[in-house]
Amino acid sequence: MRQATDFKAGPTRAVDLKLRLALRVVALAAVCFIAVAAYALFDSDRVARAKASRIAEIVARDLSLQQSQPKWASVSTSATPDLQRVAALMEPGLCIAYRNNAGAFLQGVCSGALSDELTAPEFFASVYGAIFRPGEPTSMPVLVDGSARGVAVATFDAAAQIGQSWREVSRLLAIMAFALAGLCLAVYAALARALRPTQAIQVGLKRLAANDLSARLPRFDLAELSAISDVFNTLAQRLQATLAERNALTRKLIEVQDEERQRLARELHDEFGQSLTAIAAQAASAAHTAERECPPLLGECRGISRTTAGMMETLRGALVRLRPPDIEELGLTLSLESLVASWNGYEKGRTRFDIAIIGEVDGLPPAISANLYRVAQEAITNAAKHAQARCVQLRLEAGEADIVLIVEDDGEAACGNPGPKIGMGLLGMQERVVSLGGTLHFERPAAGGTRLVVSIPNMRAEP
Repeated sequence: MRQATDFKAGPTRAVDLKLRLALRVVALAAVCFIAVAAYALFDSDRVARAKASRIAEIVARDLSLQQSQPKWASVSTSATPDLQRVAALMEPGLCIAYRNNAGAFLQGVCSGALSDELTAPEFFASVYGAIFRPGEPTSMPVLVDGSARGVAVATFDAAAQIGQSWREVSRLLAIMAFALAGLCLAVYAALARALRPTQAIQVGLKRLAANDLSARLPRFDLAELSAISDVFNTLAQRLQATLAERNALTRKLIEVQDEERQRLARELHDEFGQSLTAIAAQAASAAHTAERECPPLLGECRGISRTTAGMMETLRGALVRLRPPDIEELGLTLSLESLVASWNGYEKGRTRFDIAIIGEVDGLPPAISANLYRVAQEAITNAAKHAQARCVQLRLEAGEADIVLIVEDDGEAACGNPGPKIGMGLLGMQERVVSLGGTLHFERPAAGGTRLVVSIPNMRAEP
């Protein structure tokens, strides 16, 4: 069986897409320019060799003509041909010579290099000399009546030929450098303009990651980006519909839970409460009878009364948690103040409960008010029972856009955990907050304790 191996990818440095594409285009253009420069070098060497061959051919013809003149003019056959007649055709750095058939030098003329001729760098001269071997002579036979009377030789000076090639290549390199710089800027600007819609895509993805499912992308000119826009909008629309259906189902489940709690509270009050009331009455009657007729039973009767009173107090607290006050009648502010006051009375100074309400919260829809009350009730109950806190603060702030509920205590988290364990109470709070389109998270302040922060959109009731 093949086992899958997990590889942990390290952090990679992101590169700007426009810069990467521009660099690739410029690199391709640089390769093309280098190929053009290489072709220019080869063409320069070819032209130099062609010039040398042409000059050698001209010199050979002129020498042949000069040596043919004694046949129709009275000129000594021993006269040396004159190379100055073709000196006007000479180029800078060119040497022409006349040699006999044995290779002996008879006459030669050289033209110096121009004063402004550039001197090629050593590396260029070495590479150029290794590839093209400049300065090689070009020979042409001097024919007189079909027989060779010598050889005309044309040679370009190696340094002059290399300098001329360097001048052409350096000019081409300068043009190429400016062209590459301009091309880089032009390509980057064109890509920046073409990829400008990606900024809108990035903003849309950030909004979607922040649970803003109303984000939509516009249509773009590019077909590829338009396809991304269509997929994004379809996905966001489906997520929005799915979330709306889930929130509606959650609200329905919460309504069913609240109805079940109210039914259970009624049954406990009507049946269990009446039974405890009857037990308390019978215990009081038994205590009255025992006081007159059987004093030893008086302590047991009073114990039954105390136990019954404790059970009634516990039942009263459970009924308060199961059936909250009528928030529509009292308002959310008074309901929360009553909740805090009841906990202060129950704890009798062991834990102090404070409340602060900022903004108008009594005009909220009944469903939102009831859910906020339930969340605050569960958070305070958890803090009172598990945090071992000396002070619990409840803060409700209604802003223009959001309603923020904060429940903070100065207790210690069990075993150093940053937040409470996932239980039915926390799950219930999360369900209520999510059904309202809000968020819930826990924080650990530097001073200690635990802070519960709930944020939901502010949806006031319609007048």
